[in-house]
Amino acid sequence: MNLALWLHRAGLADADRPALGYGARVLRNYGEVASRVARLAGALRQRFGLKAGDRVAIAAANSPDYVEVLYAIWHAGLAAVPVNAKLHGAEFGYILENSGARVCFASRALEGQIAPHAPNTLERLIAIGGAEYERLLAADPVPVAECAPDDLAWLFYTSGTTGRPKGAMLTHKVLAAASHAYLAEVDNVLPGDPILHAAPMSHGSGLYIMPHVMRRGVNVVAESGGFEPEEIFEQFRVWPRTSMFAAPTMVKRLVECPADCPSENIRTIVWGGAPMYVEDARKALDRFGPRLAQIYGLGESPMTITTLSKQDIADRDHPRWLERLSSAGRAYACVEVMVADEQDRELPVGDAGEILCRGDVVMAGYWRNPEASAATLKGGFLHTGDIGAFDAEGYLTLKDRSKDMIISGGSNVYPREVEEVLLKHAGVREASVIGRPDREWGEVVVAYVVGDAPPAELDALCLSAIARFKRPKDYVFVEALPKNNYGKILKTELREYDETLKR
Repeated sequence: MNLALWLHRAGLADADRPALGYGARVLRNYGEVASRVARLAGALRQRFGLKAGDRVAIAAANSPDYVEVLYAIWHAGLAAVPVNAKLHGAEFGYILENSGARVCFASRALEGQIAPHAPNTLERLIAIGGAEYERLLAADPVPVAECAPDDLAWLFYTSGTTGRPKGAMLTHKVLAAASHAYLAEVDNVLPGDPILHAAPMSHGSGLYIMPHVMRRGVNVVAESGGFEPEEIFEQFRVWPRTSMFAAPTMVKRLVECPADCPSENIRTIVWGGAPMYVEDARKALDRFGPRLAQIYGLGESPMTITTLSKQDIADRDHPRWLERLSSAGRAYACVEVMVADEQDRELPVGDAGEILCRGDVVMAGYWRNPEASAATLKGGFLHTGDIGAFDAEGYLTLKDRSKDMIISGGSNVYPREVEEVLLKHAGVREASVIGRPDREWGEVVVAYVVGDAPPAELDALCLSAIARFKRPKDYVFVEALPKNNYGKILKTELREYDETLKR
């Protein structure tokens, strides 16, 4: 089952129905998009000689063309490698090399950033919308390639605590199951319904492209390509029944925006990527009404572990409404979820432990990393590294992360990567990075440093090697870092100490 068949069928049966929106206008219908995709796919197979299963990267900001490139990759029987457009050039280079991508489609603004770091395995770097890209659209179309359910569709580079991102292998079956789950339990999409991509299409928002194509919806991108609250409200005004995926910090900014918002035109605002403060959720409900839904998932089980429905969020009269509002909701119907102890034994209601899940929405494993795959999928369950507890009604509350992941503004930051950069400075003897709770961003990155390096130099060092959003927002200089008897830094003690600094 090739995901590209959904678009191909839409192009045949609903050729005149709007498919892509840009700003306030319909850019292309399904017939046009299906034709362009078939020609791009033909160029990938015939001109570049790519074979089934080869990887093609997309390093691009949001644009309507993103949808066409993604589907062209699948149409040709290839695997997509969407890359966060906010990354540093060196980070692009690592993902391109690790994935073995032979071709990379990039935003024109990112070409110069990627090219110096491109590995030898990358044969072509193509600017989306450029002259070469337009020539590809003149290629002969090819039929939709046959794909097995377990063939790789999306190589999702997700963060961890080991310093380098790992590629979660999402198959056609995984993405199809996640798409059906979204339609069944989060958002009822009707033909013509829009989804506005304000969050990166390389990650959460992009995963909702597929269910909207399946249901003949419209994938819409604002002209800025990003997130500006006033522009988002204008998009709601011109696109009735719009849905949008957003990180909690984005929802908070929408709530605080003084501009007039036509809430009646919002179908659903789905938040995910991090928990939202109950107070912020209440304010969002006051501002937008019963149009909010929450999802909990990882890149390894894309957006699909638990969900808190629009009905639960809006049900103020329920005696346990606030408790439910603070939870991550209930397990999707398509996945088993349990809370387990260190021996993977299921824990009783109310006890906190690691969240495990299994089902068709769980990744096939990590790309070229059998050791990490075996550890994460031990016993057939995905080990999330998140700590949570179920209540008696099946609502899951997230307690903490057993890993040291920092989630800032919906983007993942793994401390070791930042620490390794800081330790390159001659004035840094030791460094440990933690997340500090922040009402706007969820968490901000804070570095504890033993040494005498000027913060400005540490900022410059970070900006030369990693993405801007990973740079520490505060440096705390200490005489020594807390350690156990084995010399391991005790981040729990650092977090406790950091909490006292805020008082």
